[in-house]
Amino acid sequence: MKTTLDEMQTFIAVVDAGSITAAAERLGQTVSAVSRTLGRLEQKLETTLLHRTTRRLALTEEGKLLLGEARRVVESVEAIEEQMALRRQQPAGLLRVDAASPFMLHVIVPLVGEFRRQYPQIELALHSTDTIIDLLEQRTDIAIRIGTLRDSTLHARPLGTTPLRILASPAYLAEHGKPRSAEDLVRHSLLGFSEPESLNHWPVRHSLGDSLHIRPQVMASSGETLRQLALAGEGLVCMADFMTNEDRRRGDLVQVLARDTVDVRQPIHAVYYRNTQLAARIACFLDYVAERLRGERK
Repeated sequence: MKTTLDEMQTFIAVVDAGSITAAAERLGQTVSAVSRTLGRLEQKLETTLLHRTTRRLALTEEGKLLLGEARRVVESVEAIEEQMALRRQQPAGLLRVDAASPFMLHVIVPLVGEFRRQYPQIELALHSTDTIIDLLEQRTDIAIRIGTLRDSTLHARPLGTTPLRILASPAYLAEHGKPRSAEDLVRHSLLGFSEPESLNHWPVRHSLGDSLHIRPQVMASSGETLRQLALAGEGLVCMADFMTNEDRRRGDLVQVLARDTVDVRQPIHAVYYRNTQLAARIACFLDYVAERLRGERK
């Protein structure tokens, strides 16, 4: 009997998930069904693909060989399906996007409605995380990352940049006054990140250089949390424009130390695992986001 696409997809899911139980959850099947499919595949191929222990699964040499070939087969089938959709000028399929919570809330969410109207055949699965994820492990098509990229194994597409500004609410400034220089910041309540520490280097000129390491009086791991604290009048914050465009337009946050602020722009990239031409559903989404970011800079 010949192996089927379903059997190969199940085998890949088990490897990526790390266990039959986790693969069953991802595939929406029972554990016994996934186990039977895997056993059937091994029976057809007359070989053992995975060594099973109580703690983990380990690929055999035959399993490693099949995994590479199975991925290519599955990707080829997906590419054919996408080409058929392109022939109808209608990109289709499930698109899984991961982004940090602030970017998801302030950039992705506002464009979802119009994007869905333009591409009704694309299903969106949006996931927010403030840490770097393994795209393959999390079954993610695109991850949006802000700042300098560190993972050279990923393909990346630049989407734009976002400036940093030092901001405070009018209520805070009315009570505490505006800082006139970087040296004045020590007398103010500063809102900063608990991690990474590099985000507490503010782009402001002072006597020793163009970057000032601040000691926050209030720390948070999320940029959205810091934004809300700043809006509530709890102190000064250094934030990217994509998070605060509307706040500044409404006057809810006001820039301070504008003349002393260095023009530092954080790069925004989309990263993905693809060795061939981008799938249509991915390409049109990235084009859409890039156009939105260009519009915000005008």
